[in-house]
Amino acid sequence: MKELFWLIANILKITFKDKKNYIVYIVLPLVGIMIALVAYGGEKEEKIRIGIIDEERTEITKDTISFLGRLETTHIISIKKSEMEDTIVSGSVDAVLLFEKGFSSSMKEGNPNHIQISSIRGTEITGFIKIYLYNYLDNIAAIAKAAKNEAEYKAIYDNYKKPSFKLVTNGLQDTSKNKKMTYQSIGFLIMIMLFGACNLSEIILKEKERRTYFRLLASPLSSKQYVSANIIVNFIILAAQIILTLIVMTKIFGIDLNISFIEMLVIMLLFALVAVGLSILIVAFSKSSAAAGALQKLVILPTCLLSGCFWPMELMPEAIQKVSDFLPQKWVLATIMEHQRGEQFGDLYLNYLILFSFALTFFLIAIYKFGRNNNVRNFV
Repeated sequence: MKELFWLIANILKITFKDKKNYIVYIVLPLVGIMIALVAYGGEKEEKIRIGIIDEERTEITKDTISFLGRLETTHIISIKKSEMEDTIVSGSVDAVLLFEKGFSSSMKEGNPNHIQISSIRGTEITGFIKIYLYNYLDNIAAIAKAAKNEAEYKAIYDNYKKPSFKLVTNGLQDTSKNKKMTYQSIGFLIMIMLFGACNLSEIILKEKERRTYFRLLASPLSSKQYVSANIIVNFIILAAQIILTLIVMTKIFGIDLNISFIEMLVIMLLFALVAVGLSILIVAFSKSSAAAGALQKLVILPTCLLSGCFWPMELMPEAIQKVSDFLPQKWVLATIMEHQRGEQFGDLYLNYLILFSFALTFFLIAIYKFGRNNNVRNFV
């Protein structure tokens, strides 16, 4: 056991002797968070600015304008008719709503008319305004059609403005932005973890190329202890990387994971086992550090792209989505998203089992490959 601890300390010393590794294991995951913040942090709901031209200034037009102003997504600006074209072209307003003379009379007749909506942004804006405005005007027009005379219309209309019941609304927090930032940050972290794990496992090959490995085996140390120490160091560094990234995301940048810290940590630690297993597997099939470097680029980048680490899986063709079912990165992201939707651990045990199966499979294949290789460069 003493020899194992010595090997762990020695591998850690070798790893962080190269200052570039601080960038790989500490700085790069934070870069992923910054990319997510730049991509989604600036998203905010903007109000639609509606310029109002009221040529009548009657009770109906004032009530209609007041109704539009109470909408959470609109901002009302009073303008003059002479300013109409300039305000639209300059972008001071998104749309202009013009109440022409005769509007109130048409409403009392039950046939809304003499109203214009102008915008250079097209149906994106005008369609939104029409949905709310026409629904409101149709209600008033229905009152006019039902009333037998002016007095009855007035009474019903006043009663309509002051209903006997009160509608209470509670706003729900929009969590989509935080979910997008979490997805982007974790996707980038997954790629960094895979490359970092492979770089650590490559130490085995590099030490064999420098003949250091064989000098170590001349001591009481065994090859199994050496590989086990590398695996332990690999997992420790990845675990520290995960914890640091999650703390920075939640405590410093204030990103709500929409999932408990412990659940996220368990998922990512399970993937850390997958990453270590894959790195050992790549080493098992490589005859040199150069070959291992080429193989990891050939495996990691394409699989991360296919798994949706950089964009949502929904954007990919259905055939690609089916291919991603055979990749562990996809199951990590899918498990996180399911937890964000409110699923509990008991509902997602199959996802966790699949991730563990990936890790176990990688380790078993690597052990088999090491055992079948009779070359003097063998590890186990």
